[in-house]
Amino acid sequence: MEFPAHLATMPMHAITEIHGEPGLLARFRLEIEAFDEAARLRLTEALDLAADLHRDDRRVREPYLNHLLRVAIRLMHHYQVRDVDVIVAGLLHDAVEDHPAELAGVPLDGDMTTAALATLADRFGPRVARLVAAVTNPAYDPGRDRDTQYREHVAASLDREPWARVIKVSDFTDNGVGVIHTVGPKVARSAAKYRPLVPVFRELVARPDTPLSAPVKQHIFAQLDLAEERFSAILDHPN
Repeated sequence: MEFPAHLATMPMHAITEIHGEPGLLARFRLEIEAFDEAARLRLTEALDLAADLHRDDRRVREPYLNHLLRVAIRLMHHYQVRDVDVIVAGLLHDAVEDHPAELAGVPLDGDMTTAALATLADRFGPRVARLVAAVTNPAYDPGRDRDTQYREHVAASLDREPWARVIKVSDFTDNGVGVIHTVGPKVARSAAKYRPLVPVFRELVARPDTPLSAPVKQHIFAQLDLAEERFSAILDHPN
């Protein structure tokens, strides 16, 4: 498939709409050209694992892999992340939550999260496993509101892991700013789930120990403003 010369500068949702998964894969390969051979091999291995684990998963109108690719590309291009562990964890940030038994290679029984994280540690190192653990949702108490528990987990887990904040804010940007690319009842549900997290992420990103440059932080703040505008349009002015 032929891609335009300006693929490296196209907005990711434009790539998604026009070129789909092949375009995002091509953009990912362009981004990893900045890394040495060992890093490229490691990133490609993580991408292959993510593609295999999520091969049958969908996000409304698209393959789930598109979301993972956008999270990783955003880390590299917009956030200027060159820490390979962080990008690997970005590609695999939903692997333990969504496919623990398949990742661990054992039947679905017992503590699959621990087994899946151990597999990630064996393949990609303990730091990658720790970062993925920080962005993996725990089992929820069925007696409490699920979205409230999600937000509590995000605030607590990211408080301790500065690099996990960076992964999660890329994930949030794809889900929050990208909410207008969703269709059906999920639009309002997603907006209601994510809107209370805007000030949480703003405070986390602003912290001195969040390992991003000042211009990148300003870019993220602008994205959070845009997410809030879109949440308001959906929830406060539905008609």
